[in-house]
Amino acid sequence: MAGLELLSDQGYRVDGRRAGELRKIQARMGVFAQADGSAYIEQGNTKALAVVYGPHEIRGSRSRALPDRALVNCQYSSATFSTAERKRRPHGDRKSCELGLQLRQTFEAAILTQLHPRSQIDIYVQVLQADGGTYAACVNAATLAVLDAGIPMRDFVCACSAGFVDGTALTDLSHVEEASGSPQLALALLPASGQIALLEMDARLHEDHLEQVLEAAAQAARGVHTLLDRVVRQHVREASILLGD
Repeated sequence: MAGLELLSDQGYRVDGRRAGELRKIQARMGVFAQADGSAYIEQGNTKALAVVYGPHEIRGSRSRALPDRALVNCQYSSATFSTAERKRRPHGDRKSCELGLQLRQTFEAAILTQLHPRSQIDIYVQVLQADGGTYAACVNAATLAVLDAGIPMRDFVCACSAGFVDGTALTDLSHVEEASGSPQLALALLPASGQIALLEMDARLHEDHLEQVLEAAAQAARGVHTLLDRVVRQHVREASILLGD
C-alpha cells in the first residue's frame, strides 16, 4: 500500500471517517427459523452470518462431555466469493481453524457454560463479504445469535479492531487499512465489567503506544455494544408484538 495516505492532514481516513469513528453497522436477529439462534450483521462492507444450535446432547463420542459445563464448539468459514482472492477451501484451512479457535475462546469466557453440564453448544459463523474487521464482525454476529438462542451469558461480547498510523489510533479498520502493514489489534470486550475476552496483535507495536490503541479499541467496542443492544431490544419488541403481548 505504498504511496496511499491512510490519514490526511485534516484527520480523515481513506473512507472519510475520523480516527475513532465506526463504520455503519446494521444487524438482524432470527434470520433462520431452523436454528435455535441466528443473526446477520454488516459492518461497513464486511458481512457475516451466525447460527447457533444448543444446548443439546454431545454429538459423537460421549467422552467429550464435560461434567461441570457445556462444550462450546465454534466453526468459522468464508464464502468463496467473500474476497477478490480465489479460494479452493472456504473452510478447514489454517486461518479458518485459527479464527474458529479464537471464537471458541471468546465465547467460553462469556457463556455461562456451567448451567448446562454434559451438553454442547454449536456456533457456526460464515463471512459472506470481507472488507476488514472480519473477526470483530464474526464475534458481534455470534453474540446476537447466542442471545437469540436464549443461552445465558455474563454480558454481551463486543469486538472491534484498531490500528496505529502516523501516531494516531484508528478504530474499526477497513481492508485497505489492514493491508497497509501498520500495527493493529483485535479486541473482544465484555462491556459491563470491562473484562477482555480476547486480545490479539497482528504486528509489533511499541509499548508506549499500546495503551492508546487498546483504549481506542475498547471505546469502539463500547460503541458497538450500544448498537447491538438497540438491535436486541428492537427484536424483543417485534417478538412481543407477534406473540400478542
